[in-house]
Amino acid sequence: MKDLLKLKSSLSEEIENILNAQVKVEAHSSALYLAMSSWCDDQGLDNSSKFFARQAEEEREHMLKLFNYINNRGGRAISPEITNIPVDFESFRGVFEQTLEQEMFVTEQFNNIADTCMKLKDYVTFNFVQWFLEEQVEEEYVARRILELFDVIGEEGTGRWEIDKHLVKVTFDGE
Repeated sequence: MKDLLKLKSSLSEEIENILNAQVKVEAHSSALYLAMSSWCDDQGLDNSSKFFARQAEEEREHMLKLFNYINNRGGRAISPEITNIPVDFESFRGVFEQTLEQEMFVTEQFNNIADTCMKLKDYVTFNFVQWFLEEQVEEEYVARRILELFDVIGEEGTGRWEIDKHLVKVTFDGE
């Protein structure tokens, strides 16, 4: 009989690696949203600044959820190095366009993780990843709806202020 205590991890090396890569993606998202928060604050867009600060914290929580999962399964989670975070953005609308692009990228990454889990028959991790995939539906929905405010309201005159005022009302109810 094998000495089970000598087994390092119940995660395959491939799964551990892609989860650690996702830890870095989540950390990058958190840092990006924090930079967006600061930019919005500098532009006098208080609600947007708070929105992105909350997003940054949420992405950090996602990072830690992955980080802890890796460690709890006997793997070795790696604290990521984050570089190349912009400090300036071209436009108010551009910030939200970049947000939607980032969330779509994150969804793609989680889909790839789920696919790898299925191929490797790691159903425990596959089940774990389902929470993130469901979360991504909300993230993309909110970013799309906020972008629609730019089309409906427009940025001219007091448009930026109106968008900033109304974006706090954008929510996802899941139905």
